[in-house]
Amino acid sequence: MHDIAPPPAAPNRRHLVGNLSVAAEGAALAAERFDLIYFLASVVSGEAEQDFDKGWQTNLWPMWNFLEALRAQHRATGGAYVPKLIFTSSIAVFGGPYPDKISDEFLQSPQTSYGAQKASCELMIQDFSRKGFIDGVSLRLPTICVRPGKPNLAASSFFSGIIREPLNGVEAILPVADTVRHWHASPRSAAGFLAHAAGLDTEVLGGRRALNLPGLSCTVAEQIEALRDVAGNDVVARIKPQLDPDIVSIVDGWPRDFAPERAIGLGFTSETTFRDIIDVYINEDMRG
Repeated sequence: MHDIAPPPAAPNRRHLVGNLSVAAEGAALAAERFDLIYFLASVVSGEAEQDFDKGWQTNLWPMWNFLEALRAQHRATGGAYVPKLIFTSSIAVFGGPYPDKISDEFLQSPQTSYGAQKASCELMIQDFSRKGFIDGVSLRLPTICVRPGKPNLAASSFFSGIIREPLNGVEAILPVADTVRHWHASPRSAAGFLAHAAGLDTEVLGGRRALNLPGLSCTVAEQIEALRDVAGNDVVARIKPQLDPDIVSIVDGWPRDFAPERAIGLGFTSETTFRDIIDVYINEDMRG
């Protein structure tokens, strides 16, 4: 595992600390010639929108440098080294106007810097795969909810916060109207997506190496009602509406519902109710 900060200690695992914005770091990793690579490194959506330079420097160039380093290893082995690379992309690669449900044929048109950065990485992975340097797959993740831990600078952070914080006895700010509809999956589903992609025969993708993944479409009001059903009115009362124009403007440009038939046909699965998503948090993260 390679990260910018040391993770908690885990037995039988090797951890490397570094910054992929430094080209030499990516080159050193590529020289290890891993068969399977998960590329999760990213500045989150709200931070990428607030800091234009940091967003592009973190979300685009490390991917380019790392792909070039993998290509160098491909050449050094006479083409024998072709690693599988799984990239965590985002539904932010899409932009409106939207149909009622986004099909697998709907084109990318990102309306945030974060979405544009993710879309750019998808295209690089597509081309490096076409040339045979890597065997890449881009997974367009739903918003992962309910995330454990503390809030981050993602514009979508509140979707988790309005569930996580009240369940833990803390007030939570709701920065958008409760009519906002969005596409969600749990951390358990996210882990399942990554594991399933590792065993996927990419030949079945037919050259279209980005997948819209399954999830659940619901409104914020429906999230809150699911929380009420689980924990009662006193917990829901800890949610405090307070509109944030910056968050509203970002979220307004996000997709709301999908028909991810390709991914479902390939065996990817997710929750079907928001109550299920809350239960995952309570059983696997809150009590853990």
